[in-house]
Amino acid sequence: MSEQLPVIYLARHGETAWTVTGQHTGLTDLPLTERGEQNARRLGEALRELTFARVFSSPLQRAMRTCELAGFQSVAEVDPDLVEWDYGEYEGLLRGDILRKRPGWELFRDGCPGGESPQQVATRADRVVRRVQAVAGNVLLFSSGHFLRVLATRWIEIEPVNGQFLMLSTASLSVLGYENSLSQPAIRFWNDTHHVLTTNGQARPGLREPRCTPEGQNESNTIASR
Repeated sequence: MSEQLPVIYLARHGETAWTVTGQHTGLTDLPLTERGEQNARRLGEALRELTFARVFSSPLQRAMRTCELAGFQSVAEVDPDLVEWDYGEYEGLLRGDILRKRPGWELFRDGCPGGESPQQVATRADRVVRRVQAVAGNVLLFSSGHFLRVLATRWIEIEPVNGQFLMLSTASLSVLGYENSLSQPAIRFWNDTHHVLTTNGQARPGLREPRCTPEGQNESNTIASR
């Protein structure tokens, strides 16, 4: 496989108070926790050997701060399309709270009243896909969990409802790319948290060594493709 095929690195923002409690955090502009800031710095260490043609960040402070602490603030461009899902009436609620009001609810299928539908989020994701595909080189994106899960589905040209199957931790790193050619978009690896500190301040045990190489091209890394 050619090493010239570009790759797109996805960095989810670090921990916030609401990611700890499990509350839906859409456009509420929360800061990182202290551990969130520590893990944002560690995310930067995982990326330090890499070079990017473009870096984009959501304008929300949790993503911008993660970008800054990871060492990319000086080159990052703000992209409003990278904001998290607008949860509307479900903003700040726990999943259990929502299910008591609406049994059987599934975000990636049903969306949020007063907020965005899955298709509206997918439309934003499609714009991001077109934008990064136009870049000659590797790209780094800082954004939020549910949006990045939709983005991954749109990268491999499947429906956004499939985002429900892609779990994504705070301060994680994922990589989108191609299998053999630009006509074969793929998820190269997903939800890498080897660098993330747990609640007891220790690195996560038993995880693989980093696969963040400058080329980003290792055929064994590909976990899904169109």
